[in-house]
Parts: sequence; C-alpha cells; structure tokens
Amino acid sequence: MIERLSLRIRVFLFFVALAAGNLGAIIAGIYAGYHRIEDPAVFNAFIQGGIITGFTILGLITWVWFLFDKNVARPIERLAGGIRARTHAEVSAELDHTSGKYLGDLAPAALAVTQYLAETRDALSGAVERETARLETEKGRLETLLSDVPVGVLLCTADHQLVFYNGQAVDLLGRADTSQGPGLDRGLFEYLHHAPIEQAWARLRETDDHDAASDLLCATTGSGKVLAARMRLLAEPVGSDGTRPRPGYVLTLRDVSGDLASQAEREALIDEMFDRVRRPAANLLSVIGVVTEAGGALPEKLGGAMLAEVTALAQAVTELAARHDAARAEWRPLSLVRASDLTEAIRARAGAEGVVLDVAAQELILRCDGFELAALMASLAARLASGRQGLRVEIGEDGPGALIALAWQGPAVSVSELDRWLDAPLEVGMPDLTGRRVLATHATEIWPEPLAAGEARICLPLREVRRAHKRPAPVLRAVVYDFDLLLKDRPASLMASRLDDLTYVVFDTETTGLLPAQGDEIVQIAGVRIVNGRRLEKEVFDALVNPGRPIPSASTEVHGITDAMVADAPDIADVGRRFHAFAKGAVLVAHNAPFDVEFLRRKQAGIGAVFDHPTLDTVLLSAVVFGQGESHSLDALTHRLGITIPEEARHTAIGDTVATAEAFLKLLPSLKARGLETFGDVLREVRKHGRLLKDLNG
Repeated sequence: MIERLSLRIRVFLFFVALAAGNLGAIIAGIYAGYHRIEDPAVFNAFIQGGIITGFTILGLITWVWFLFDKNVARPIERLAGGIRARTHAEVSAELDHTSGKYLGDLAPAALAVTQYLAETRDALSGAVERETARLETEKGRLETLLSDVPVGVLLCTADHQLVFYNGQAVDLLGRADTSQGPGLDRGLFEYLHHAPIEQAWARLRETDDHDAASDLLCATTGSGKVLAARMRLLAEPVGSDGTRPRPGYVLTLRDVSGDLASQAEREALIDEMFDRVRRPAANLLSVIGVVTEAGGALPEKLGGAMLAEVTALAQAVTELAARHDAARAEWRPLSLVRASDLTEAIRARAGAEGVVLDVAAQELILRCDGFELAALMASLAARLASGRQGLRVEIGEDGPGALIALAWQGPAVSVSELDRWLDAPLEVGMPDLTGRRVLATHATEIWPEPLAAGEARICLPLREVRRAHKRPAPVLRAVVYDFDLLLKDRPASLMASRLDDLTYVVFDTETTGLLPAQGDEIVQIAGVRIVNGRRLEKEVFDALVNPGRPIPSASTEVHGITDAMVADAPDIADVGRRFHAFAKGAVLVAHNAPFDVEFLRRKQAGIGAVFDHPTLDTVLLSAVVFGQGESHSLDALTHRLGITIPEEARHTAIGDTVATAEAFLKLLPSLKARGLETFGDVLREVRKHGRLLKDLNG
C-alpha cells in the first residue's frame, strides 16, 4: 500500500512520524522527571517548559516540512512528470529544471538525461523518417490502387467487424458522413442484412478452400439497395497447437438495384408474350381438333396440316417458356463499359495470340460483359488472321444502340463457318464459354456481310448504350484500414480490457451557457474516433445544433457560433441520435467530461437513447500523470505535452476535440508506464482524485 502513495504524502508522513517521536520523547522526559522532583513549584515550571519546547519543536518541524515540500518534494514530482512526458509522450521542449535549484545535481542531471534522450530520438527519427518516406510512397501507391477499385471493398473479421473499407463502400452503404456510413471496428450487420452473408460465410468455411468464392445478393439495412456481392475467405495461419482460427473475409459489392428492376420488366414482358401466344394457340388447337373430328367444312388434308402446325406452335411456345424459366437462374447483371476500354481489351487479347488489330471507338458507354465480348471478338480475329489483312475492330452508334464490327480486307465469311466458330469454346478449360453463350447473355445476334472494295465484316449489335461524357479528373477516395484488428481478440469484460484494445470517441460540446439545469442548451457537438491507438482522420462527427433559444452574446464571444449559423441546423434530438450511433460501442473521452455528458443525459428522452457509455476524463488522467498540484486546464495540459492548438480552432468543438484526442493519446503511454494497463486499473486510480471531478462510471 505504501508504494501507491505519492512522494509528497510519504514526506508528509515522515515529518508526522518525526513530530510524534519528538513529542513522545518530551512526554517521556517529563514523566521521568516527575518521580525525581519533590518540589511542586519546580515541577510545574518543568511542565511549562516541556509544553513550550513541544510547541516549538512542532512549529520547527512544520516549517521545515513546508520548506521541504516546496523546495524538494514538489520539484521532484515536477521533474518526474516532465521526464515521463519526454520519455513516453515524446515532448520535445526542454525540461524546466529551475524549480529544482535546491536539489543539488539532480535537476541538471535530469536536464542532461532528457537532452541526451532528445538527441538520440532525433538521430533515430532521422533514420526512421528516411525509411518511412519509402514506405509512405509504397503505401500511397497501394491506397491509390485500392481507391480506384470500381466496386465497394470490405474486409471483415470472423466476428463480422470492419477492418477495411474504401470510398465506393461508403457510397453503397451510406453517406460520406461517417455517423451514417461504415466505420472501423463497427459491425457489418449495421449496414447489410445478415442472413445472406452468414450463409455464404458458412458455405465457404465448409469447403475449406481459401481459393473458393461465393457470389450472393444482399441488401442494405437503411435504403434497401440490392447489392451483388462476392465473398472470399482470408487465409489464416495454423496455430502452434494445430488449430486454425475462424477466418475473416473480403466482400466486394456492386449496386444492381437498377439492373434487377430492368430485368424484372423484361421478364414480365416475356411472360406476358408467352401467355398471350400460349392461350390462342391452345384455343385454336382445340377448335381445329373439334372441327376435324366432326367432319366439318375443312378439307381433310388442310385440316390435318393446320392441326399439325398449330400443335407444333403450341409445343414450341411451351418449350421456349420452359427454357426461359430455366435460364432465369443463370441471369446476372451486366456492367457499364466504355467502348474505348472494350476495344483496347480486344486488341490486348488478340495481341496475346499474335494477331495485330487496329481499333477505333466512339465515346460510348455499353452495358455488356467486357470479358466475354473481348474473348469472342479476339477469338474471331484469330480465326480470320489466316488469309486476311487489315483486321480492325470498330464500335459506333447504330440507331438507338451500338454496333461492334470486326472488318478486314479479303473474302467474306459464310454463315455456316461463323456458326461453327460460335460453337467452339472461347477459353481453354472453360467449355461452357462459347460464342453462342455470349450472344445469349447479351440477347443479341451476329452475322457476316460483304462490303465494297473487297472488304467484309462481322457485325454484333448491342441494345443498351449511351454517350460518354468527358472522363472526370481522378479523385482519390478515402481508404480506411487497420489490419492489426484482425489479430485482436475481444476481451471478456470492460474492466479487464487493455487500454490499447478499446475504441474511444473523444468529444466536446459548445453551449449557450454553463448551466444545463437552468435551460442552457448545446449548439455544437464534435467527436473523433480512436481505434487501435490511432485517431482516424476520416471518421469525424461535427454538427451544429439549433438550441431552440437565443445564444447569448457572451457565449458567442467564446465559441463564435451565432443565431444565424444554427437557424437551419437540426435540433438536439436529431443530432443526438446521430452522435449516439457514432459513439456506439466506444469509451467516451472528454476534458471535464461531467459538463458535456450532463447536457447529453438531460436530453436522453428526446433523443431516444441512453448515454451510459464508460467514460474517461483527461482532467483526471492529467492528475494521475502529473499530480494534483499542477494546473489541469486544457491549455495547460496541451502546453505541457507540446500540443499546439491553432488560435482559430480554440474554443470550437472540433478544435478542442482534436486537442483533447492528441493529449489523450500522449497520456496513454505515461499511464501504462505507471503500471496502469487496463481500463479497470485506470478507473481505480482516477477515483483517488475524485475531489477534482465526479466519477461518471457508476
């Protein structure tokens, strides 16, 4: 228990023991003299002298203790806090050792140690910066590639928690506002319905093949958009005990809501067509049969011929309807492909076969399967290369659609020869991928035709096409990831959770005043998320709030928010719900947290959510690290930790939030250096400083 006491308390107890010892000695001396002195007058004088001596000794000890506390104990604590800040929080400012002038060589020695540490750190930082620059270049290339992937990409743990998402995933799953879109260490099923994903994950796990993939359709929980998805498991190393952990997975997403709607309309049209043809054919078949059997006016041969034709028509309609129903299960949405990209793909595939192709394309966007069309046209070009010259592929508008033409100098191709080519597989090892299948997928046909001047071509029309606008300048989209989350196990309880394993939301509010019980309201809420010891710059909450009452001019002078700025802002019920979702599953962190949390808790009924999050206060954490004798205002704390707050950001919710988050991240290493590794350790320690602020953790 003694080792938990601060230096100043230990020194105080030492002087208390010294005073008690002196008083005990005086009392013992008086008691011994009592038995030897027989004169009462002398004895009374002796007693008075002892009392005066005792008070004098107490006064001297108190005075010496005060000087010792002021000039020794406090400077030692200040030096210790400064050394820890420069050791663990990487503060670069020179250590203030002037307060330790009575500590002999201790203060200069501490200054020398911190200067040497700073020099060593600078030298190491130089080497690290050079290596970091190289890694940042590689990282930038990786992020550029991942940002440009034309589909949403999610990486999830076995518990379906997000550890990676790209900008396209934000567009598919929600708005760019991270309180409504995906976030690191959030549950995937907050955004997608769980059943298809869990079933696909279970199927892939049963195959025990990490190269296998599963295609599925899923829907968003909010907007109900239908997404085509592909899931692939992540390969996990076998543990030392021979067990394999449950694998995470990669999920790629594409919006097919419009494709499905268009396909449904086409299916309905075909169904209606079959229905309209089937019924008249059946009725006509019945009429002809009755007339023929009754010996009606129709000649026998004509009646028999009509009966045979109508029977064949009815059978054909029935067979075609059955084939159409069977083909529905194989339908898949087609992508939008630029005509220029398709021609380049055809030229590249033909070039791999040694065929030289010229290509030309108008600025069009086609709805097609670029892979299959490129394979078909390249295969046809390879067959035409023998005996023909000047092969070229052209894509241009053709009425409401587009026409893909493979032209050449030389004899035309017969229909029968083209049919044989269409029946052959286009890819080695893929016997089902034939030219016929490509035509069926695109609901089109193909034909050869001669041209003037000894030229010929093969034509393939496409129905869905639109003109392409000028390509916009590429915009880098946010790529947010933390692959270390894949390796972390979720702790069984909050109190036993390591500080590095927790997710934090650091927040701040600006208000109309300081008295929520007397009607003051929130005018702004800001928050940032800290995951795995890192502040996520892309996951920020910052919203103005209409307080429903005028903002006093004195408050506006502090935070700069006017009535006009919040006139069109949502009320606290709306903003509070969004902030509650933003902070879901996180530990709340604030500077003077009781003030901010009190405003939120008073609005819980209107918000429809309870702010019962575990909470940490940087005021109390500062007291743990630097001692209660120091100032713990946000300005003092950030100055002590070497954090600069731009003047224009001071006393704004987002500016103070970022400053508090940076201070919190710098305090964490100092807390761990004091042996405070878990949330429970920190909570028990900050409760010793309860006279500064009340505890919000129950």
